[in-house]
Amino acid sequence: MINTPCIIFAGGKSSRMKEDKSLLPFAGFKTMSEFQYSRLSKIFEKVYISCKDKDKFDFEANFIQDIKTNSIFAPTAGFIAIFQELKAERFFALSVDAPFVGKKHIDALFDKDTPNLDATIAKTEFGIEPMCGIYHRSLEYKFLKMLQDNDHKLTPLLRSSKTQFVNFNDKKAFLNLNHPHEYREALELI
Repeated sequence: MINTPCIIFAGGKSSRMKEDKSLLPFAGFKTMSEFQYSRLSKIFEKVYISCKDKDKFDFEANFIQDIKTNSIFAPTAGFIAIFQELKAERFFALSVDAPFVGKKHIDALFDKDTPNLDATIAKTEFGIEPMCGIYHRSLEYKFLKMLQDNDHKLTPLLRSSKTQFVNFNDKKAFLNLNHPHEYREALELI
């Protein structure tokens, strides 16, 4: 088991899905959040769910609620809350809508991560996957500055930091469920 904390990001707006994707049923579980929490708890010693409001979930889990902001639905508020809540020097971040990222992908990211980096992030032929990777505490100040500047784009942050990008060719693993047709495709794949 990996002793670095794992954070499932489930606080997004889900505007393209038109309903809260973290609450959609998946793979025999009542919600995608519960599915992710269950499977990642077999890989990591400690798993948390980053969210705006933990009361929307009806299962037991470790939750970290975003810092209070003026209805920002970007992961920035989640990253800041995580840095405030956890004492760890790094954590693994994964979006709730990436249910096919498996242990082999996670292990590959940890194999490339070193203490002198700010982040180690997955990259596919479609580009970088900012919500699949390892983030170090060295980025805490940059996240605070981003929030202050109302800048919530992770790609420029990662490109301007000491980031190791790890290439993956597995399209299925990095299927993000942003639209209803992608959710239906994932249900067929599972």
